[in-house]
Amino acid sequence: MTAPEIVYGLVLAGGKSRRMGSDKAALQTNGKTQLEFAVELLRPHVAEVFVSAREDQADDPVRSKYPQIVDRYDNLGPVAGILSAMDAHPDVAWLVLACDLPNIDDRTIKFLLENTSADHHATAFESVLDRLPEPLCAVYRPESGAIIAGFVGEGLKCPRKMLIKTDTQLLKQPNPGALHNINRPEDLAGTGVEIAS
Repeated sequence: MTAPEIVYGLVLAGGKSRRMGSDKAALQTNGKTQLEFAVELLRPHVAEVFVSAREDQADDPVRSKYPQIVDRYDNLGPVAGILSAMDAHPDVAWLVLACDLPNIDDRTIKFLLENTSADHHATAFESVLDRLPEPLCAVYRPESGAIIAGFVGEGLKCPRKMLIKTDTQLLKQPNPGALHNINRPEDLAGTGVEIAS
């Protein structure tokens, strides 16, 4: 495998936020939405940044200000966004980032890109909790699209299990708290993130 010359960013913002009870992409810190924060974080590091959204979200004010890739697949969770991006631009690598990581920082993104392997289908961080791959802050090389599609064809929808079952390079996190996500209102305590009023 050779290293792709181009890396695009994809901010996953197509979830239904059922456990949070409100749109996680619209949660705010210091006047910025989580989506805005994630997009701005990626911009200096990649050639283009796109927002992944469901079709029924495409026109909402939080997402519509950014270039989007609308999900082409139903009921696949974050894999729908990843595969849709790879369908739209199959010859680039994708730095995929969830929009619900309030502690994600520039150092972590830079470290991921500087250590992305040309010899693996994907590069991801090890979870500090269980040492398993963190699929929603990871780089997926162009050839991983066919691998992911194959897993989906077999009924597998979990991106973490896909990374476990394939040729993934795992990195230690330079900032061990960077990938702590927020799923429920109680997860917001101490983060500075607020539900927009």
